[in-house]
Amino acid sequence: MRIRTLPAAVATAALFSSVLLSAGPAAADTSVPISVGDVRDTVVDGAHQRLFISGDSVITVVDYTGKVIQTLTGLSGVSDLLLSPDGGTLYAAVTGADKIVAFDTTTLTQSAEYPTGAGTAPRHIALTQGRIWFGYGDQWDSGLGEVDLTASPATVKLDLAGGHDFASTPLLYADPSDPDTLVALDGGISTGPIVVYDVSSGTPVIRVTKDEGGFYRDAALAPGAQSIVVVGQGYRAVTEYRLSDLAKVHEYPVKDEPETVTVAPDGTIAATALDTENTGDTYVFPGGADAPASVRNLSDEWMPWGGHSTSWSADGSKLFVLTGSSGSMQFQTVDEPRKYVTKLAVNAPATAPRAKTLTVKGTLTAGLVPPAGTPVNVVRTDLLSPSGKSLGTTVLGAGGAFSFTDVPPAGGAVRYTVTYPGDAAHTRASASDTVTVSRTAPALTLTNNKKTYDYGKNVVFTAHLGTTYTNRTVEIWADPYGPDKPNKLIKSGKVDAHGNLTATVTMSRDTAVSAVFKGDPRYSPRTVKSTAYAHVKTASSLSKYFRTATIGSTRYRYYHKNTDAVLTTTMTYYKSRKERLDLQVYSNGRWYTTDSEYFALGTNGKSIVNLGHPGTAGVRARVRTSYLDPASGDNVNTTTYGAWQYFYFTN
Repeated sequence: MRIRTLPAAVATAALFSSVLLSAGPAAADTSVPISVGDVRDTVVDGAHQRLFISGDSVITVVDYTGKVIQTLTGLSGVSDLLLSPDGGTLYAAVTGADKIVAFDTTTLTQSAEYPTGAGTAPRHIALTQGRIWFGYGDQWDSGLGEVDLTASPATVKLDLAGGHDFASTPLLYADPSDPDTLVALDGGISTGPIVVYDVSSGTPVIRVTKDEGGFYRDAALAPGAQSIVVVGQGYRAVTEYRLSDLAKVHEYPVKDEPETVTVAPDGTIAATALDTENTGDTYVFPGGADAPASVRNLSDEWMPWGGHSTSWSADGSKLFVLTGSSGSMQFQTVDEPRKYVTKLAVNAPATAPRAKTLTVKGTLTAGLVPPAGTPVNVVRTDLLSPSGKSLGTTVLGAGGAFSFTDVPPAGGAVRYTVTYPGDAAHTRASASDTVTVSRTAPALTLTNNKKTYDYGKNVVFTAHLGTTYTNRTVEIWADPYGPDKPNKLIKSGKVDAHGNLTATVTMSRDTAVSAVFKGDPRYSPRTVKSTAYAHVKTASSLSKYFRTATIGSTRYRYYHKNTDAVLTTTMTYYKSRKERLDLQVYSNGRWYTTDSEYFALGTNGKSIVNLGHPGTAGVRARVRTSYLDPASGDNVNTTTYGAWQYFYFTN
């Protein structure tokens, strides 16, 4: 059995704190995955801010965020859990080992164990008068027993049902505020009653019993232990019964079959249901309410909840709910469980012209919609107000609908954020939508497009910006061809009085130069590009000649007819680059190409080619080296032809 009530003074403080909590802004509910299997029971340890979760033969200890702190293992078929009144001891019914085990809640180590007898299989437990009461057995062989902790050593007694023949292992409930009362639910059949025992003498005596429909799945004592709240399979209500005569006190309606229930120190009831239509699975009712204060849809799954998987925090300010199934369990924390969850939807036009009226619409939804006339706050965020500018409030109409108009002064992305601050009954909500507001395209030009320059020349590029609103800054970027050179910012600054900004680029490669204007509230961003081309730097020279002389007006290198002419070329290096060598011979007044071939450059940019010799005198020839884009192996420079080198073979 779970201890779910607090002493009166603590309960009063918890209620007061919950009232204060409801006055502040709502915190968001959270959901995190948790590594637990099938859940049999959960107990909250308020002193250590922990939860104990039983199932799959282990007790998993988690903090209030769902983080696993420790796992207590070796507990075959562990089922019910309960805390001692002082919170120092956790008791666990270990069904598969026929015993009840005690753990120190500070050290999380086992402090005692109490065998209940071979084949007893204790499943449900409660604690009062220094005795652990336990429901044991199966079906018609079930019974009520006790472990008397006041005896030394502790003693065990069985067959204490007081004349009632249990049809199933009884669920047991007790509360320190009424130590003479023990409640047993015979939930295995439709005629199973609720049995209220007087245990003041140490031996259970039936005080009152009544058939309330059986098939009880979970229950919780209300503060003060004067009534019990019960959920039963097949009913669409959570029912509260007075313990003195088991008269029905109140029904709390839920849409589907209720599965689990827990009661906060201030009497607020939380229950979960199957939710076959996926419309809401967790209900919160103030004590005596005819309608839930809030309904949350914590899980999309339709599932039997299995065991007691819903618990209030010790102060009643939070609600913890385990949803899902083994292998996909979620630890849900409801931070403001007494409030209706509100959701906002904002719908703005996708596009709009600047300085023209636009209309934004939306809806606030909740299980209980705030009344018409309730204000919501509107904030516009744009280039003129990047931190947001309040547009005041608009009010909810019928069904939570609202709308407002605005004249956006700035273009670009304009975001409208609507916020409902919440109140004592509703959580806070916020939503936004973004409009793309038109801006004027500015005039922007850049010089030197498609011009070609010698290698290494410093070239001045001029960007010209036309009329804008507030931004007069232009950036000039240079992106040399080739993957090894990144795009680089050359200059950034405000244009001069004529709208110009200049930057110098050293042309060692073909280069894409860009002028970038990043826009302002009225003028859109714009980029223009000029692609300028750069020659390679190349030079070549002949060697092994014996003299120079002119033929006509052209200077020739003279070679003996049997001496090889050698050409050395130096060219701007790039990986895998090759030079093209063209060789021509003069005959009958014309130059004829005899060879055209590519030669790889060394990493120093040099290439040495032996041109050979003709073996006869009177041969005039010329040779040149060139870089051809992209035939020379790359495209980072523009095609560059070297100068002809002339040579003559003689005797």
